[in-house]
Amino acid sequence: MKKEQEYEEKGVKEEDRSLGDTQNLDTKEGDMYSDDVQFENEDENVNAAAVQKKLHEKLRACEAEKKEYLDGWQRMRADFANARKEEDIRRGELVKFASEGLVEDVLPVLDSFTMAFGNKEAWGKVDENWRKGVEYIYAQLFSVLEARGLSEIGAVGERLDPRLHIAMETVETNDGNKADTVSEVIQKGYRLHSKVIRPAKVKSFGYNGE
Repeated sequence: MKKEQEYEEKGVKEEDRSLGDTQNLDTKEGDMYSDDVQFENEDENVNAAAVQKKLHEKLRACEAEKKEYLDGWQRMRADFANARKEEDIRRGELVKFASEGLVEDVLPVLDSFTMAFGNKEAWGKVDENWRKGVEYIYAQLFSVLEARGLSEIGAVGERLDPRLHIAMETVETNDGNKADTVSEVIQKGYRLHSKVIRPAKVKSFGYNGE
């Protein structure tokens, strides 16, 4: 009734009154629809957060997979580098000792020279020019072998070492400083680079304690 009185006081026509009621109704419905839109926006925010969370999870999974592949590749690269280094070492050792068989075959020739030179009395009676020629040939031969890594083992006074010497006989001495040293070389030994290809046969001093 109050609204009818307001219409009469303002001179609002009947049809305009019904239109005004409709406008009020639309306004109320609009308010209701506005609330619905707000709810839809909240749902969209929730969905966007879920999508963003899934994307972060996928990104973390991709980063973990990338790191796994990178670590595997780096390990394979390191293994390959180590294998190549070991192969180079083996190849170097093979080249280094490739002449071992030949050197071992030449050792009896060196022994023959050493035996000839060792007989001082007989060697001194040989023609000097011939003797110097033979000594020169020996020096040339040993120089070639030495350049390939050959070195002699066995000299008087060396400390007895089972890895380098074979003690064939013990000579007693009362000099403690000479104990367990080489007193005489029976047959020279030889080393090729760091490898002993033949130990020296020697006589050694043994301390008698007197």
